[in-house]
Amino acid sequence: MTDRTLNSDQQLALHALRDSLERDSLFLDSDTLARDDPTLLRFLRARSFHVKQARQMIKACLEWRRTTEGEGIDALYRRLDPYDYPEREDVFKCWPMWFHKTDKKGRPLNIQSLGGVNMPKLYKHVSPERHWQTILVNAESLQREVLPAASAQAGRQVEQALVIVDLKGYGLSQFWQMKWLAKQSFEVSQSYFPETMGQLAIINAPSSFTAIWGVIRPWLSPATISKVSILGHDYQKTLLELVDAENLPESLGGSCLCEHAGGCHLSNAGPWMEGRAERRERINGQCTGSGG
Repeated sequence: MTDRTLNSDQQLALHALRDSLERDSLFLDSDTLARDDPTLLRFLRARSFHVKQARQMIKACLEWRRTTEGEGIDALYRRLDPYDYPEREDVFKCWPMWFHKTDKKGRPLNIQSLGGVNMPKLYKHVSPERHWQTILVNAESLQREVLPAASAQAGRQVEQALVIVDLKGYGLSQFWQMKWLAKQSFEVSQSYFPETMGQLAIINAPSSFTAIWGVIRPWLSPATISKVSILGHDYQKTLLELVDAENLPESLGGSCLCEHAGGCHLSNAGPWMEGRAERRERINGQCTGSGG
């Protein structure tokens, strides 16, 4: 089930959604979107427990998962490992995006550092299409591998991540370079991976962020906006209230260095790495079932 208490109306909505999905056989045997209560509740919460709207959202999500990039998310995830692909080091020089350990609530950290964004430089090493695909498999890894592993470590259901976006050195010119990608990323996250972000902490926000936020804000749902905390340069105390120092990279005010891996941004450190080689073999060998 889920660790968040439901009232009677919400319980009825959950049962009604499940009955509707089963009655109309919306899921195929090959679909890998989980059908458990926590997953269905994510879609219900994203639509304020309106059953018909949540059902339509799931239907659209299933269609996207089956067809995205002309092959579907499962085939893409088999082909492109978000933690180990040839261009990863070059991508991370321009736009590092990684999972790193967990916060005090057991939520995985999803960290992005945007100060080095340089799209023309990036596209000399990886095509725009390939880079977009790395963003998609990174998003898929959260629900497919990261959250289940964080839940196992915590001994309870962990449904969301703490996202930290570091804007040190970031400016308007970089935002305009990546505007389309940012918009598409938010759309994918809100439409196909709803309610997987528990909190978004934006740190080192520059003076130009007021203009940037004015462009971004209309892309976001009210629920997403309510989870955003915009911090300046004095953010360390706030982050350390959320994350133990040994789990927070030193670059963000913690004490973790992950020296064995060449830095926290390259380490993939977290419970999701336990047994991952075997898990990738299973992913590469099959893509059926109802698990996420």
